Amino acid sequence: MANLRSTVLARRAAAEIGLMVAAGLFLGVLGAFGTDERSWPMKMIYWPAVIVGGGVIGIAVDQIIGRRIAGFWLRLAVVSAVMTTAVMTLVWFVSAAMFGKNDQPHALGALFFQVLVISFAVMTLRALAWRGFWTPTALAPPAGDASAAGPPETFRQRLPARHRAARLIAVEAEDHYLRVHTEAGAELVTARFSDALEELAPMAGHQTHRSWWVAADAIEAVRWRRGRGELRLAGGLTVPVSRTYTAALKKEGWF
Repeated sequence: MANLRSTVLARRAAAEIGLMVAAGLFLGVLGAFGTDERSWPMKMIYWPAVIVGGGVIGIAVDQIIGRRIAGFWLRLAVVSAVMTTAVMTLVWFVSAAMFGKNDQPHALGALFFQVLVISFAVMTLRALAWRGFWTPTALAPPAGDASAAGPPETFRQRLPARHRAARLIAVEAEDHYLRVHTEAGAELVTARFSDALEELAPMAGHQTHRSWWVAADAIEAVRWRRGRGELRLAGGLTVPVSRTYTAALKKEGWF
């Protein structure tokens, strides 16, 4: 699992860099923001350098604060605004190194606006490119955490013997029944979903939908579509994340 996750993350990182290099080359061809007078080699080096560097800054900012913000466009706007000052510093030094001069102080306002516009465009392109793709994640409880032991005994007793010792993956409400998903398979039991949520409270997990509860360490990947999410769990099970629970889950660092 760890090797697969590392491979997926490496491929995503390569794709991220490739996307940013392509954006940089496109801006170089356009000669954006007054660089049309520069030579082709200079433009083709300058723009990919600042776009990739700025993109790395943007991804870092997004990981730190973006995941706590609900709303696709609000997240992009906040991340772009926060990253702009750091990207401006990068642009300043790259421009000095390549062109031998920096913008004068009176032009900082224009530079800020230019960097903000490009930052928003690049981060939007990145977000749209990955929207709908699975992003690997891991939410295993910390070592020594009591919640890592699995569901409490009160909940275990609801299950047949062969499922009690199996790893709990998710609980799904079906009318007056619960479909309990474990590594040993799924089992239908008679119980109210509200009672199950109370019994599972000590365990690392969370309600993701009006009819779904998910164990934290069972989550393998997440993807987003139009403000709603989907979780891919161990064993290939796919579970919805409704808008109602999205903000709370992101705030707790689930995604």
